[in-house]
Amino acid sequence: MFAAVIPLAFIKYGIHRGRWADRHVGPRPQRIIVMGFVTVSVTTGIASLSALGAPRTMVALVSAMLATVVALLAVTPAWKISVHAAVSCGSVALLAMAYGPLMLLAGPLAAVVGWSRIELQDHTLAQVLAGSAVGGAVAAGAFALVR
Repeated sequence: MFAAVIPLAFIKYGIHRGRWADRHVGPRPQRIIVMGFVTVSVTTGIASLSALGAPRTMVALVSAMLATVVALLAVTPAWKISVHAAVSCGSVALLAMAYGPLMLLAGPLAAVVGWSRIELQDHTLAQVLAGSAVGGAVAAGAFALVR
C-alpha cells in the first residue's frame, strides 16, 4: 500500500492535474517532488509494519526500498539516474539474499529493463549503469542491516 499503491495514486493525480506529463516523471524537479512524497509514504509504511509486528524480513525489504529511494533522491538534483535500473537490480539482489544465489538468474531481466530505458531514449548508458550499481548496492546493504 505505502510502497506502490499510494505513490502510484500520487503520480496519477499529478498527471491528471497536469503537474507531470507521464508516469515516468522525467524532468528532475518533478522527480524530486515525487521521490520526496514516496520517501514519506514508504517511511509511513515501515512504521506501520513495525507497529503491527510484521516479519523482520518484510520490514527489511521495505527499508531497502526506502534506502534506495533516498540514495536516488540525493543524486537526482544533479543527474537523472535511472530509477528503473536501480529498482530492478535491487530486486535481484534482495531475491538472491532472501532465497539464495539461484535467484541471480533473474539478472538478465534487470539488464532488459536497463536496455529498455536506453532504447526509449529516457536514459544514457551511464545513467542506467549508475542506477543499477546504486540500486543493487544500497538495497542489499540496507536489507542486510535491517534483516
